[in-house]
Amino acid sequence: MNTDATKVEFFSPVYDPGTDLTYSVISAKFGDKWIFVRHHLRSTYEIAGGHIEEGESSHEAAVRELMEETGALCFSLECIATYSVLKDGDTGWGRLYLAMVDELGPIPDISEIAEIKLLEALPEAPTHPDIQPHLFRKTLEYLESIEL
Repeated sequence: MNTDATKVEFFSPVYDPGTDLTYSVISAKFGDKWIFVRHHLRSTYEIAGGHIEEGESSHEAAVRELMEETGALCFSLECIATYSVLKDGDTGWGRLYLAMVDELGPIPDISEIAEIKLLEALPEAPTHPDIQPHLFRKTLEYLESIEL
């Protein structure tokens, strides 16, 4: 058994891990496609998201990151889970959001994102292959649960 494997766990959206949350990740849907972003230093695509700044709530970070990384102008946003990632002996915490984007504008000049791509599913080789598939699967499970 590989003890160095990454472990991703999910909790209720309001779960308090007793430590600071580090990330807000936003699964964003535009029409019938998912929005994935490519950082200008990478060749792979990923779900939008980033670090929660000091003094910022996870929701505020999600709004900021979604707008900065995708150019989203009009959208709804809801938290679907708090999550933990155990990797290399360290645990990080974040919140996973779902955005339904109604209008896209250009990616802001301040963004680290080179481009967005609209796809029907998670790219085959996402930027963080040990984490992103878990987050995307949780998003799909959430959507299935509310559509019943």
